Amino acid sequence: MRVLLVEDDESIAEPLVDGLARYGIVADHVATGAAALAAPPTDMVLLDLGLPDIDGIEVCRRLRRDGDIPLIMLTARGDETDRVLGLELGADDYLPKPFSVRELVARMRAVDRRTRPSAEVPVRTHGPLSIDTRTREVRLHRIPVSLSPKEYDLLLLLAADPGAVVARRHILDTIWGPSFFGPGKTLDFHVASLRRKLGDAGWIENRRGVGFRLVVQA
Repeated sequence: MRVLLVEDDESIAEPLVDGLARYGIVADHVATGAAALAAPPTDMVLLDLGLPDIDGIEVCRRLRRDGDIPLIMLTARGDETDRVLGLELGADDYLPKPFSVRELVARMRAVDRRTRPSAEVPVRTHGPLSIDTRTREVRLHRIPVSLSPKEYDLLLLLAADPGAVVARRHILDTIWGPSFFGPGKTLDFHVASLRRKLGDAGWIENRRGVGFRLVVQA
C-alpha cells in the first residue's frame, strides 16, 4: 500500500513514515494542504487538520469533491465539531493524537477493507437467498427482503464465507469501524432484526462469546 501523509510537524512525520514502512506501507510525506491537493493519486490519505496554509477540513472537502480516495484524519484537535464535520465531508475514520503506529495500521486496514472495490461475481446465491452486490438487493425465495444499510452489510459479511464463524470484533471493525464505541448490544440488535426479516432465526447462528455465522437454510 502507498499512502499520502499530510503532516506539517516533522517530529511526528519522520517516525510515522519509518513506522509505516515496518508494516510494508510506503508513505509519501507532504507538509502543506496545497502540496496534498497537488500530489499524485495514492491508495489512501492520512490527513492532519492543523496545516499551515489550508485548513485540513478544507483539504478534506476538496479531496472528496475530486474523488473518493480513502481518507483518515489525524489531529490533536479535541473539538467534536471538527470530528463530525470531517466525517460528514466523507472522511472514512478519525484518529486523535497521540496514537500508536499499530493502531493507525489497524484502522488503515479496516478502511481499506470497507472501501476496496469488489471484483467478485455481483450476485451471490446461497440456497434460496440471493444478494446482488451491484444494487444491494436481497431476495429470499425470489421475494425482495428490505434491509437497512447496516443489516445488508452484516449479511454480506457473513455470506462471504457461509458456515465460517466471524468474530464479533471483526464484524464491528468492518461494518461500524474500529473507532465505534456505541452501545454494546448494537450488533446483537442488528442480528436479531436481520433474523426477523429472513423469517428464520436459523439463518444466523450465534457462537456465544465468539461471533456469528451464516447457516444456509433449505
